[in-house]
Amino acid sequence: MSVLAGSAQGLAATEVPGLDDVLGGGFARRRLFLIEGVPGSGKTTLALQFLIAAARRGEPVLYITLSETAEELRAVAVSHGWSLDGIRIHESIPSEDLLGPDEQYTMFHASEVELGATLKDLLDVITQSKPTCIVVDSLSELRLLAGSALRYRRQVLALKQFFNSRGCTSLLLDDLTTVDHDLQTQSIAHGVVRLEQVYPEYGSERRRLRVLKYRATQFRGGFHDFVVRRGGIAVFPRLVASEHRQPIPVSKLACEIAPLDALLGGGIEAGTSTLIVGAAGTGKSTLAAQFAAAAAARGQTAALFVFDENPGTLLSRCAALNIDIASPIAEGRISVRQVDPAELTPGEFIAAIRSQVEEHHAAIVVIDSLNGYLNAMPEERFLSIQLHELLMYLGQKGVATILIGAHQGLIGSVMNTPVDASYLADAVILLRYFEAKGEVRQAISVMKKRGGVHERSIREFSLNASGIHIGEPLRDFRGILTGVPVYEAPPSR
Repeated sequence: MSVLAGSAQGLAATEVPGLDDVLGGGFARRRLFLIEGVPGSGKTTLALQFLIAAARRGEPVLYITLSETAEELRAVAVSHGWSLDGIRIHESIPSEDLLGPDEQYTMFHASEVELGATLKDLLDVITQSKPTCIVVDSLSELRLLAGSALRYRRQVLALKQFFNSRGCTSLLLDDLTTVDHDLQTQSIAHGVVRLEQVYPEYGSERRRLRVLKYRATQFRGGFHDFVVRRGGIAVFPRLVASEHRQPIPVSKLACEIAPLDALLGGGIEAGTSTLIVGAAGTGKSTLAAQFAAAAAARGQTAALFVFDENPGTLLSRCAALNIDIASPIAEGRISVRQVDPAELTPGEFIAAIRSQVEEHHAAIVVIDSLNGYLNAMPEERFLSIQLHELLMYLGQKGVATILIGAHQGLIGSVMNTPVDASYLADAVILLRYFEAKGEVRQAISVMKKRGGVHERSIREFSLNASGIHIGEPLRDFRGILTGVPVYEAPPSR
């Protein structure tokens, strides 16, 4: 069986995590692709990963560099822990001898001589090595040597025909350094992938890619976050919830605190989302931890993604309240991951959630909190759309999602949240402070529940060394949700 016959039905897989999913399997064989991106966006890293994957399959591969030296490329490989064995690197870089006075052209323009020599060198090495996969880095050199747009387009068309006639899958890298960037090469290429960098006002840069064009292929459109780290590029495909539809068995997940389960009509349903909202310190995270601990006690798994609290603080606080999450964490039934919104991209965050669901079969996912999730988004207006897609995906996977939302302020009738997710959630649990008899007390109520009936009373909520306690309905007070209730004595009998 030939190398091409052994590949994935005419596709050259990149083996870049997530990229083949975006491309629909990889790059089409015998076709020319354009990889665009500003300097530093990761083009060289992606190209090397592509060639390393092909060399690993036993294919002859070639990296033609018109700007970087072979030594510089090997330094890139070393930084990622790679070996370039099996990859032929050909330098087509002007020699330092061109700096001498005897090499200055007088009869012909320098570009006319250098372009012809460069192209002949390029064609000769391809004819000699007979590669199946080629990378040319970068097009900006050829564009400058061509001098005019017409001549540049004709040269790229000729290269395309040459590569295709020899069965090569070709990646042309373009660093977008020209001021007047046109669409000439995009129109010629079979596919175009653009790498972009976004610079938020705070935190590290964020990278994303988009497939602008891929003829005759159903690729995954839109922007996809990616990172460049030691080991190469990792792409996080955009989540499409509709691809994960499946029947979900109806079941309830109790928190194993009888009054609270009664308040929720038996617990929260698998495949639904629950928003726990309240002021700082009301016990939102503790309540979510109780659901996770109860799930672990039943033999299920839970995943907690914590934006606003150190995992060590969470563990010590739960231990002080008699909620055991330390043992399930040690046994692998509960995972706690601290999320740094300044460093983690939204795509990487969603990929981490998908890993917990698909690989570790998490029954409960806790996002603590929406305020931190909001800070992780580069553009606030897209939060609701992405959150809706995430909740739809988790629901179709039968996962119970618990979202934590913090109110701005502690007490009063006007308390806002930075993002309103109440309309997305299937259930809403409200925790409030209220004043009574010279004390600050807490109340809990279920404001919404799509999964079935629930108790509509407002109950007192308290935390102490023995755990979470739910009191009797506060029927002798009016206006508890305002924070300053009025005591109404029960009628005499």
